[in-house]
Amino acid sequence: MSGWSVRTAAIAGLVGVAVFGAGLLAGRLGQHRPAPSTPSVASGKKPFSPPPDGAFPHTPFGREAALGREIFVDTGRAAPQFVGNDLKCVNCHLDAGRLPNSAPMWAAYVMFPQYRAKNGHVNTFAERIQGCFRYSMNGRAPPLGDKVLVALESYAAYLATGAPHGASLPGQGYPKLKPAPLPPDSGRGRGVYTMYCAMCHGPDGAGQSSGAAVVFPPLWGPRSYNWGAGIAQIDTAAAFIKANMPYSQGGRLSDQQAWDVAAYIDSRPRPQDPRYTGSVAETRARFHNSAQSMYGKAASGVLLGGDGPPKPFAPRAR
Repeated sequence: MSGWSVRTAAIAGLVGVAVFGAGLLAGRLGQHRPAPSTPSVASGKKPFSPPPDGAFPHTPFGREAALGREIFVDTGRAAPQFVGNDLKCVNCHLDAGRLPNSAPMWAAYVMFPQYRAKNGHVNTFAERIQGCFRYSMNGRAPPLGDKVLVALESYAAYLATGAPHGASLPGQGYPKLKPAPLPPDSGRGRGVYTMYCAMCHGPDGAGQSSGAAVVFPPLWGPRSYNWGAGIAQIDTAAAFIKANMPYSQGGRLSDQQAWDVAAYIDSRPRPQDPRYTGSVAETRARFHNSAQSMYGKAASGVLLGGDGPPKPFAPRAR
């Protein structure tokens, strides 16, 4: 659960002027802001806009789509049997999956089925959602046909009403970020994090809760996304951050700041990759053989991913 980027994706959350300094994984329960249309294109064609939020048809499909939205914005409460951390879909897909350049669901849905190098075969949209539960939510994949998958897929289909199938729509995924002027540096990134993120997500990246509700989700540690999540890739995290952070003020950070803070966040300890082979070196070679992954590297004297096999799945308490 934490993009919907066709390239994979998750990190959100700065809120308001008083907390301009906070957050890289948005996600308040019920958080909402109007979803603007996707950027206009050079051809002059009218950009795609999803249907009005919550205007579901009074049909069996509409009821499924409405349930999907409920699961999407409060995943741990609505589908606790599949969630193993404190994240929810809306953390990486802002405005309930409607916001352009935040991996919106309407742009992702029309691109499936599609081949994914991550698992080496053509994936259905439902299978893509399964991967988010396994990696971003550090949980377990709902079986195909499960009501959770059906509802989430129905919600995405509702958002994509009228969109051309197979078209790469403006606003899809996270905009690719240009290479940093300087190599990403986690030391500089720590300063960016302290200035812009720690107020909401805490100096230890553990997030904040209000009562039983997670207000700002964790960016690392045992309750965050695991090493298999797309957002654990520095370039994916940096692209999301640049386009969307500070919250509602996307583009405020410089390219360098986005790269640096992404390098810092993604060089912190987090749950084991569920594909772990028993060897950190082998797991890196098979699944993380990229300069964009810190898995298997040392940071602050810690071997990232070196904490042994994945912990047994523990469903999130309601």
